[in-house]
Amino acid sequence: MKRLIISILLLSMGLSLAAQTVHRIGIIGLDTSHSTAFTELLNSAGEDPFVRDFEVVAAYPYGSRTIPSSYNRIAGYTEEVKKHGVVICESIAQLLEMVDFVMIETNDGRLHLEQAAEVFRSGKVCYIDKPVGATLGEALAIYALADRYGVPIFSSSALRFSPENVRLREGAYGAVLGADCYSPHKSEPTHPDFGFYGIHGVETLYTLMGTGCTAVSRLGTPMGDVVTGTWADGRIGTFRALVQGPAIYGGTAYTADGAVPAGGYAGYKVLLDQILTFFQTGVPPVSREETLEIYAFMKASNMSKEKGRPVTLAEAMKAGRKDAAKLLRKYP
Repeated sequence: MKRLIISILLLSMGLSLAAQTVHRIGIIGLDTSHSTAFTELLNSAGEDPFVRDFEVVAAYPYGSRTIPSSYNRIAGYTEEVKKHGVVICESIAQLLEMVDFVMIETNDGRLHLEQAAEVFRSGKVCYIDKPVGATLGEALAIYALADRYGVPIFSSSALRFSPENVRLREGAYGAVLGADCYSPHKSEPTHPDFGFYGIHGVETLYTLMGTGCTAVSRLGTPMGDVVTGTWADGRIGTFRALVQGPAIYGGTAYTADGAVPAGGYAGYKVLLDQILTFFQTGVPPVSREETLEIYAFMKASNMSKEKGRPVTLAEAMKAGRKDAAKLLRKYP
């Protein structure tokens, strides 16, 4: 009998310890398919040992209240995550009391600064889905606030972690001498061009090329736009924003071994693995410098369109810093 009691106690302790190893994730924003995709991957009865250590336990639905393509999804996505046992919270504050880590998934980048500031004050590690902010200024302000509170963050498109793009980034085909990348561009009046959706192709370009772009020029018609960037080492990279035609993702990397097709969309699991590793280590898989240069590239492309001339990233970054300084006055 004594051995039976001890066995039961040990089993109970083991189950308790196992339960404690599950890291609780909270999602802010149920207006994007990313929220339901991540919840399904994490909360379904899968065999992936990595995923089993994490669970989405709470969600705050909002989310855009003004972009129809976003807020029209909230009710349906709320019901979808509830099927996976997720508690729907009435505020971000309530969510923060229930979780260890946070994913800001709100599709409307204009809300990210305010949402992120509340998360940062709690000290919780945070992943911010694209876009970091609707503008370069907002992205700069978010990183500045993260520094103030000592909270590690990162943001990325899933396209960055397409297996073929990872191989190209790691030099599997030799040095990347240039690249042409493309993705759909859906204009959203509340966001600068490319920030709302075209960012996927820009991030693919940066995955292949790395940092160091000095200036861009942009050509556009109703069929689409082409942005040409010149890197400091003389390399050239282009982003084609597809307005007409099918929604496709990809490109070509010109390497020391020849031309290599870039990777396209490979699902959300490749991104989720990076997010979970980040939650465990606190080390962002994408540097702040590269992420912010992506936003400077997009801002410079928009300035080039407005001014009808090439625009340097230094010029774009100067304007972005000025905007960030104004925004940060609200967060003394």
